[in-house]
Amino acid sequence: MQNETSKKKINRISVLCITAMLSAIVIVMTAYILHIPIGVASGGYIHLGDAFIFTAACMLPQPYALAVGAIGAGVADLLTAPIWAPASIVIKILITLSFKSNGKMLRKRNVTAALAAIPITVIGYYLAEVILFGNWKTPLVSMPFNAIQAFASFAVFLLIAAALDKMGIRTMMKRFLYRQ
Repeated sequence: MQNETSKKKINRISVLCITAMLSAIVIVMTAYILHIPIGVASGGYIHLGDAFIFTAACMLPQPYALAVGAIGAGVADLLTAPIWAPASIVIKILITLSFKSNGKMLRKRNVTAALAAIPITVIGYYLAEVILFGNWKTPLVSMPFNAIQAFASFAVFLLIAAALDKMGIRTMMKRFLYRQ
């Protein structure tokens, strides 16, 4: 049996506008706000943009959430550290795959997905650094910083999700994204 929202048609203009807005938030949060460089040689940095990628993954249908992650992280890297853009696009797509966008944002599945994003991020950037710099040992130095960045984004996501759930964001989003 289909649920109520699957029977309704999605309002593509509305969902594209929200996708663009969330992508812009990810770009700004990744590239400029709390942007902390972690290595002169690698060009990597700590940021909280992933928290907003998680938020998008809880609010939007999956293809649009994937776009927020890819566009937001990709453009942020092109603006600050272009060498990381391809890896970031792939990693951010991977971290959004497990989220569920119906129901409360702060539910077991989404919390688990955000927690699972931590090792995906750490291992993903480790492998990217191995590929980029051809060394298996040196990238180990970046792993704790990538873990800090991923865990900080997880913690900020929990705060954002709790606040948005309390505001009833899912009800507002249903009215805005789906035609009656």
